[in-house]
Amino acid sequence: MENVKTKKINIEKEIDKFRKSGNIQKAIETCQNALSDDENNAKLHIKLGDLYMERHLDIQEIKQYADDAITEYQRALESCVDSGEIYFKIAMAFYYKRELDKSVNYFKLALEHDTNLSEANLMLAQIFTQKGDFVEALEYAKQAIKIAPFSSSRAYFLIYCIQTFTKKSKWYNKYGNLIASFLTLPFDKVGLIESFKKISYLKLFPMLLKTSIRIFFKGFDEKVLDTYREAIDKAPGYVELYVNLGKIYYELKRYDDAICEYKMAIWLDSLNIRAYYYLCQLYDEKREYENAIEVCKKLIELQPYIAEFYCQMGQYLYLTGDIDEAIEYYQTAVTINPNPKWTSVVAQTLGFIFQDNIKNFDAAISSYQNAYNLNPDDIDIYLNLGNVYFEKGSYDNALIVYKKALESSPYNARLHCNLGYLYWGKGNIEEAIKEYEKAIKYDNTYDIAYNNLGVIYLDDLGMVKKAIELFEKAKKYNPNYALAYYNLARSIAITGDKIEAAKLYQTAIDINTFTQELDPQEIKEKINDLFN
Repeated sequence: MENVKTKKINIEKEIDKFRKSGNIQKAIETCQNALSDDENNAKLHIKLGDLYMERHLDIQEIKQYADDAITEYQRALESCVDSGEIYFKIAMAFYYKRELDKSVNYFKLALEHDTNLSEANLMLAQIFTQKGDFVEALEYAKQAIKIAPFSSSRAYFLIYCIQTFTKKSKWYNKYGNLIASFLTLPFDKVGLIESFKKISYLKLFPMLLKTSIRIFFKGFDEKVLDTYREAIDKAPGYVELYVNLGKIYYELKRYDDAICEYKMAIWLDSLNIRAYYYLCQLYDEKREYENAIEVCKKLIELQPYIAEFYCQMGQYLYLTGDIDEAIEYYQTAVTINPNPKWTSVVAQTLGFIFQDNIKNFDAAISSYQNAYNLNPDDIDIYLNLGNVYFEKGSYDNALIVYKKALESSPYNARLHCNLGYLYWGKGNIEEAIKEYEKAIKYDNTYDIAYNNLGVIYLDDLGMVKKAIELFEKAKKYNPNYALAYYNLARSIAITGDKIEAAKLYQTAIDINTFTQELDPQEIKEKINDLFN
């Protein structure tokens, strides 16, 4: 028995010797050979799992070994079912695999078997921080400190970061946690290792600094790409290099290459928010909205309390025609409400969708009113709310809203133009003219005001010459205004110049191909009527 025990000790020493010398592969092989003779040795399975994880985390490695580590830990667990340490190691492996839900479950199992595992509490705090659940994160971080108050540098720093982000703590409390993180760092072994690891990346600093200077003076070119490729060769596991390389490809308009780099970064670190975010933006720019939706889903899964991601998802769903689901995501973004002014804009978007796509005017009104409550100084809200009241047929309510807006913005041309349209719709031609003239006074390039006023002079007052003058100005200030050409053609036709009228109708048809303002068949019928 003594010889067997001595042999085990010697094997473990030999494995440790290879590991310390940096020959991880030899350490793994030695461990595997030992396990072939003693397959139920939990200690060796744990050691082999640790070796796999060490290789997995090596930035010089490109292959992943977390699954191998999990297998070894689970074999060790067969004979040590009550070991909180092994559950913790499995949880860490799943964390580095970026399978967060499994990781959380195993960390909690670890705490069930060993309530004094400060590291398990800290890791749960980090995961909930990544998910944006700051309340839960703070509870676990505080528990980590309670268990190990003098070696919880990372827990103190995490609390400081959460307090900085949420802005819900007194400055002295926040900076007290920052100071505590520095004071306890020498006693936080894992924190020191992580710090040294980050420092090891500094070997790439001169190379990357030189590249940054080149970008500043000469922009993005092949030499910049070559430098980043060289850096990746030296540290193929350093995720941020792939993200930055993706950004360089993006700037060079090499979108497919950029996508490959972002996907590589995600493969190495499936929690890398920057890589997902940039990939999502790139799919958006390429108008590949289905792909953008899939990436945005992952962003929401990782950080379910970030309103911007729900807003992006709503936009992509809207663009793909899934209106109902788009509304749900926009509503969630409004509920989270990170910033009143930003949320007000989202609420207005919801109002527009209800008004324009669903024709649910009451829901649109509710959304615009919500936007007003969030940001009462935004004149666009009054315009939108007035417009939906008008479309609903509630002219008196629309009039109240527009006049209320004029109290704070009396020289707003759009407001006067909308009031002109409202009075026109109610049959009050005199007031409509006054409002359109005010709109033109405050913005003498306002094409819509010129056009609408021209229609009043043409159709309601029969003043063709005045109408022509107004339509000419409308198309002068907006050469791509099909409706202005159409109305000018109607006016010219009345004067008897059929050839000029036909030319103007044809121009309206050509522009309308892109603007889709008019029914093209109606314009063609007008041309036919000229010569029949």
